[in-house]
Amino acid sequence: MEQSAPKRKPEIQTLIFVYNAQSGFRNALMDTAHKLLSPSTYECRLCEMTFGLTGERRGWKKFREQSPVPFKFLHKDEFLTTYASKFQPKYTFPIVLGDTGEDLEVLISTADLNSMQGAEDLIRAVQARTGS
Repeated sequence: MEQSAPKRKPEIQTLIFVYNAQSGFRNALMDTAHKLLSPSTYECRLCEMTFGLTGERRGWKKFREQSPVPFKFLHKDEFLTTYASKFQPKYTFPIVLGDTGEDLEVLISTADLNSMQGAEDLIRAVQARTGS
């Protein structure tokens, strides 16, 4: 009896970072004000780790630009529109997903993101889950 080779897990083609925020200029202004005035109640830890008040965080930007795996960034409304399907699981946000071309898999959950202290933790988690 011949044994079949174990099925190899599909490689991640793109990392999808989904913010727990809505798209649009007005929403961006409101988010910035919220981060400034009441940071403890701001609901997107991913936003906080990747962007400061004046733009993308330097260490995160350098990591993103050097990553061998492409990154895609979406706001919650953009993700739900792009990936709307009754067959998709219901996700909580923020979240980091891996797109294998066949499926989306959760790489970093909302709970994991919310427990991180900063961009360095996020970078280590992405590296650990992608092997890069």
